[in-house]
Amino acid sequence: MATTYPPASAALSPRAFPTWAGRILTGLVVLFLGMDAAGKLIAPATMIAYGPALGLPADPGFYRLLGSILAIATLLYAWQRTAFLGAILLTGYLGGAVATHLRVGSPLFGYTLFGVYLGIMLWGGLWLRDSRIRALLPLIR
Repeated sequence: MATTYPPASAALSPRAFPTWAGRILTGLVVLFLGMDAAGKLIAPATMIAYGPALGLPADPGFYRLLGSILAIATLLYAWQRTAFLGAILLTGYLGGAVATHLRVGSPLFGYTLFGVYLGIMLWGGLWLRDSRIRALLPLIR
């Protein structure tokens, strides 16, 4: 029996590009935030010892709480049905990180704005992978 393959142009159609680009951006964001949450949950003492001095309590329970909040919000973002809610929660979390770094005077482009960069990737990935978000927030009317 002969096997038929779709034409090569079908795999890279212009309509598929935004979805795949969004999935790649989403994967990068989920990977980074998942690693951060795991570090806070598994080894909070290491996170306290080697992280920048942010004026946060040096209590492992506090870091586990932060890790739990981050893990839940990241899982909500990764799942398609709750991605919008997860993006909103992660935006708040990243906003708190930016405010904390601003408060202690961290370097602007290295630490402080990293939450902004990640937020742009987060919303960009969601916008690219979900046509409903593109309809809600069009770049061009």
